[in-house]
Amino acid sequence: MNLYDIQDPSFLKDLSIDELNLLAQDIRDFLIHHVSKTGGHLSSNLGIVELTMALHYSFDSPKDKIFFDVGHQSYVHKILTGRARSFDTLRQFNGMSGFQKRKESIHDVWEAGHSSTALSAAVGMAFARDLNHEDYAIIPVIGDAAMVGGESLEALNHLGSTSSKVIIVLNDNQMSISKNVGAIDQFLAHLRINVNYNKAKHEYKAFLNQSKYGKWLYDFSRNVKNYIKNQVVQDTIFTEFGVDYLGPIDGHDFRDLFRAFEKAKDIPGSVVVHVLTKKGKGYPYAEHDQTGKWHGVAPFDIVTGKMLTSYQEGEISWSECISHHLLQLMKQDQDIVAITPAMIEGSKMRELFNVYPERCFDVGIAEEHAMTFVTGLSVSKKKPFVSIYSSFLQRAYDQINHDLARINTFAFVSIDRCGLVGEDGETHHGVFDISFLSAIPNIVIGCPSCAKEAKMYMNTAFKKADRPYFMRISRSSIFDDETSVHEYIEIGSWTILQTCNKPQLIIISYGEKLSQIKKMYDQQDIIIVNARFIKPLDEAMLNMLATYHCPILVYETNLIYGGLNSLILLYYQSQGIDVAIHVLGIQDHFSPQGKIAELEQFEKIDLKALDNKVKELING
Repeated sequence: MNLYDIQDPSFLKDLSIDELNLLAQDIRDFLIHHVSKTGGHLSSNLGIVELTMALHYSFDSPKDKIFFDVGHQSYVHKILTGRARSFDTLRQFNGMSGFQKRKESIHDVWEAGHSSTALSAAVGMAFARDLNHEDYAIIPVIGDAAMVGGESLEALNHLGSTSSKVIIVLNDNQMSISKNVGAIDQFLAHLRINVNYNKAKHEYKAFLNQSKYGKWLYDFSRNVKNYIKNQVVQDTIFTEFGVDYLGPIDGHDFRDLFRAFEKAKDIPGSVVVHVLTKKGKGYPYAEHDQTGKWHGVAPFDIVTGKMLTSYQEGEISWSECISHHLLQLMKQDQDIVAITPAMIEGSKMRELFNVYPERCFDVGIAEEHAMTFVTGLSVSKKKPFVSIYSSFLQRAYDQINHDLARINTFAFVSIDRCGLVGEDGETHHGVFDISFLSAIPNIVIGCPSCAKEAKMYMNTAFKKADRPYFMRISRSSIFDDETSVHEYIEIGSWTILQTCNKPQLIIISYGEKLSQIKKMYDQQDIIIVNARFIKPLDEAMLNMLATYHCPILVYETNLIYGGLNSLILLYYQSQGIDVAIHVLGIQDHFSPQGKIAELEQFEKIDLKALDNKVKELING
């Protein structure tokens, strides 16, 4: 059928199983075609096609509330709720979001970009429904990796102690981004073997129901089976929490899915429907991927599976540069250990895990645990390195503050994906970390402008190993000749990239844009300062810069409030130094999605906006 003609999901109820299977194939072809052009989350959506269709077949959206944990696997849901025509704009500036968005559709009742929030939201919705004496189903769809997140378990614990009903769909594809880890994943693995048992059970029922005696025998054996299952199989972690369990169900079999959802409706209390799906189903490159390469993709060639990246020859990602240098440090110091919260591939740590598997730890989607685990390693005389995306680091704020910084023990935290990150939008932009970290005592925050500076910072931190060190790196690529760097850096020191005797203006900035700024104002009467440490400030240089009695422009590609400019202003005010400070940065709002260049222009922090501000300050 023409997917562009779909207005709402009610049409599904009129389709036969054969027609539903044909539609599922059409949807997969559509997704592969469109995501190959725009980029996006491919594997998770290919794996959830039949499940999403079955949900909309069995329930009545938007009356019944169907929503997805994280939400990046909601593409099929968007198609079925009338948004196929918007897929050319997927994740583009002013286009359709790659996540559920309440402003996009009445069928989007929840939105998130971080894991393990759906179940908490569902419990809140269920309480509100019951308080209002309303009658509708609440169906959060949560992945097996997200189910073990701390917030999910807290919500499950709360839900099991109440009479409010939630139908939890556990979408089990044995993957988060890459392979899952942990004891609960091993527990689910034991349950997964029962999918073959369920198929045999249906065949057994069909055979015996052909005669009266067969029906009696089936009923008798079913009672025996249910007793055994209740004692052995049904004694799951979910029933221990007070929530019923159904499954596992073949997530690509419409008949199995329909039966499970009808049974879930009849159960008086909350229930987990355990559904097995194949991540990447229908596209061989994604289906056979075990590393997470096809989880979130750039535009790609459908035939060859080759990603159409924009990297120039000789460039690598910041993450790759950091991991390469960390490997060298680990070879020199056996006390260095590496930690990731389920981002081995994203943070380019695969080689570390291959070379030093006993010294590398993937703790799963658990940023809070990761940070306190790091602290436990540190107080036990190890030297932990942990890489966490900026937008996920905020989830561990209490652990950074209360455990790591307060105890004031060593850790090196690489804050990946800092600044604007592009098409994933407001839930993923790494523009808040300076603001929320700068108020925490004892920590160092560095923001290198090049590969060499980053390596020097790492060398120094691991040599000192005396306090928590944070290093901000962006999503972009850099040139790195991969030569070993053995130099050190003075903590808190800034450098002057360009100087002059009688400056008209001083520009203070940090990060990789500094090289471009220097080229823009080469030989002009402008002092350019590399503020490579956000905390501590280089107070001696700030005092020296004040003696020039000219305007200072602080240029940031992060949030203004609580940023470097705020720290500089506070310092000058505390010292009673009168300096004219001007600021260029992101204002007090959540930045939208789009290509980074588009967003910088939208936020008026691109280099053209900087040049306009420079001319304004110099020319009056």
